[in-house]
Amino acid sequence: MPTATAAVAQRSDGDAADRELARVFAAYTACATVWLVFATAVGVLLSLKFAYPELATTPWLAFGRLRPIHTNATFYAWASPALIGLAFYVAARSSGTRLASPRLAWLSLWLFNIAAVAGTVALELGYNEGAQEYREWLWWMRVILGAALVTAVWNLIVTVARRDSDDVYLSNWYTIGGTLWTIIIVLVSLLPWYQHGLGQVAVQGYYMHNAVGMWFTPLALGTFYYALPKLMNRPIYSYSLGIFAFWTNLVFYPIIGSHHFLFSPLPWWLQTVAIVFSVAMLVPVWGGSANFLLTLRGRPERLHRSPAMFVLVGVLGYLLGSTQGTLEAFRSLQQLWHLTNYTVGHSHLTMYGFVSFAIWGGVYALLPRATGKEPNNLLVGIHFWLSTVGVVIYVLALSIGGSVQGMDWIRGAPFIESVADMAPYWLWRSIGGTLMFLGHLVFAWNVWTMTYGGSRAAGPAAVPAVAGASA
Repeated sequence: MPTATAAVAQRSDGDAADRELARVFAAYTACATVWLVFATAVGVLLSLKFAYPELATTPWLAFGRLRPIHTNATFYAWASPALIGLAFYVAARSSGTRLASPRLAWLSLWLFNIAAVAGTVALELGYNEGAQEYREWLWWMRVILGAALVTAVWNLIVTVARRDSDDVYLSNWYTIGGTLWTIIIVLVSLLPWYQHGLGQVAVQGYYMHNAVGMWFTPLALGTFYYALPKLMNRPIYSYSLGIFAFWTNLVFYPIIGSHHFLFSPLPWWLQTVAIVFSVAMLVPVWGGSANFLLTLRGRPERLHRSPAMFVLVGVLGYLLGSTQGTLEAFRSLQQLWHLTNYTVGHSHLTMYGFVSFAIWGGVYALLPRATGKEPNNLLVGIHFWLSTVGVVIYVLALSIGGSVQGMDWIRGAPFIESVADMAPYWLWRSIGGTLMFLGHLVFAWNVWTMTYGGSRAAGPAAVPAVAGASA
């Protein structure tokens, strides 16, 4: 019976591919979660330094060393591997095929972690690239990061190229596009002849803003476009609206980083173009957000006690944070908020309220499907409320305090008065950050139960023991 034998062999190969994909997805999520706990523990310590200035004053725990450790670990060791792991799973599943090269996926993960460990150690020892936010790692460490991105996007492209249909699923537009854009961003940031004077200022605006808008945003949105229909058991509201938001984001976003340098020596026309394009970004932001919210409507029973709650908060974080960014681009409001703690609240609303919640929604929705292991529903709820309440307190405290701070400066008050006025808001920031960190500890336990711990409950494949994970 050759036909039956071939069918059995094909099914066996498919099961093996499912198990390997589950192992890759689980490993990326687990590694990213370890870095999340580390990076946010550092963040809590940094926040306490504002409320208690005499806390941890040794050189090894100095603010100047810990702050870039926190930001770079959050960007490149937590969010990047977590989103790439989700992208691999989405690419294979949405294309109806296996991951092109599990070995290459493992290599990408090793490169992400090598870059993160080297960058963290170097920053702690005082070796960095100077005042270049989000690219303080030494150049060769960023080359390793770039290699991780190149190997990851090649894997994604080949996987999607082997799809079993003519159409490319919407999520893959975003994940592949975002990874390709980021390789360009990293290359531009490494060009030596742009690292001096105004050239460095322009490149810094280009890099730090596009690291969020052209890297984390597309991958997070790609996660939404796959996970949300699964959670709601209905198709996305509009495929066309998703493609429209994709291309308008590509057209408008790359230039807007210069709005961080209003009133600087950068050409006035460049600043003005950045403002205009920042306003134009309302088109993809509102269009994409409407697409998600219309998919969510009319199904309250699927929101209650489900990962869809994380997706809902992530969508709202995307909508509010991006709209807030447009408002901040106006010169009149930059005069109030520039260099204040308001911008710190804004960055956490986007990177945390949007990107991290997108990752959590994707992990809770998709990882149990890959591993067959469900998290404890009560602990998922505790994680949700700790993180949600924490980020609301965090963002509100810094938004209000930053506005007070800016008004003090505008009216010419002594600088120390603005410091005293910020003191209670810094304390509330620490309270919110502590709640967020506690939520991450709960999430870490949930990840353990969905991967290498716990017992199999449902789904196509269980994750094998960690011992063979690097094969």
